Amino acid sequence: MYYNDDTTIYFDGKFMKAKDAGTDLYGQSLHYGYSVFEGIKSYKTDHGTRIFKAKEHYERLKRSAELMHIPFDYSVDQLTDLTYELLERNGFTDAYIRPLVTCSPNMSLSKGQKSYLSLLAWEWNNGYLADKMKIMTSPFQRPNPKAFKVEAKVGGHYVNSILACQDAKDKGYDEALVLDENGNVAESSGANIFYEKDGVLFTPAKGSILPGITRQTVMEICNELDIPVKETFFKPEEMRGADAGFFCGTAAEIVALDSLDDVPFTRNWEDTASGRVQQAYLKLVRVLSL
Repeated sequence: MYYNDDTTIYFDGKFMKAKDAGTDLYGQSLHYGYSVFEGIKSYKTDHGTRIFKAKEHYERLKRSAELMHIPFDYSVDQLTDLTYELLERNGFTDAYIRPLVTCSPNMSLSKGQKSYLSLLAWEWNNGYLADKMKIMTSPFQRPNPKAFKVEAKVGGHYVNSILACQDAKDKGYDEALVLDENGNVAESSGANIFYEKDGVLFTPAKGSILPGITRQTVMEICNELDIPVKETFFKPEEMRGADAGFFCGTAAEIVALDSLDDVPFTRNWEDTASGRVQQAYLKLVRVLSL
């Protein structure tokens, strides 16, 4: 699904075939989830193949490494140039890009001594969350921000995401709505969330969430379209039965929600401010992506 015999990746300073790459079984990242990563997309646009918000993604990757005490000395410009070369070598236009920073062998619980950069990509023609989603409030909570650097995109954090997402699927839902330690809405297993009521969009305030780059883009779009947005703490019962709701993220883009805990969102999606935001986002990444 992700690669074949001809797929090229970048690993530890050179381009190679994905089938020839290997990992160190004594690596700190494999044993402890001590790694940082990004999810980035490229699009075929009117200006050729463009990576959407490469600078913001790679600044966050570097910040994640810094927060986790992982040595990492690539510049944003280097990372961006390498990624465009990776896309060209594979002949990709619409693609999902996964930069991953892993650590050298170390079985002690101490900071990384050396890191390795991997750049992987595969074709991705549309979002993995294409239809309206039925979601449920998850019994799993977001990691406590006093226990983790929740603003960093860390490999080990996503065990929590797997548990929440799979639990929802096992119960017949498409995705999970995850709360913070205080019972406030945080995000899905891997995307930020907005809901709409009376023409106003609400999204969880920072604290326990990963404040996503797509989330920020949504707020920029709302500013341009004069759609009011409120960042605030709220409970799931405030979302149930609202006018509309959506998840947003690099992979998901913007995907409408059908219901929360079997309570439908009430307005026709095409008639909502949320629907306008979705259309503006799709136009942005395809036409104006720079």
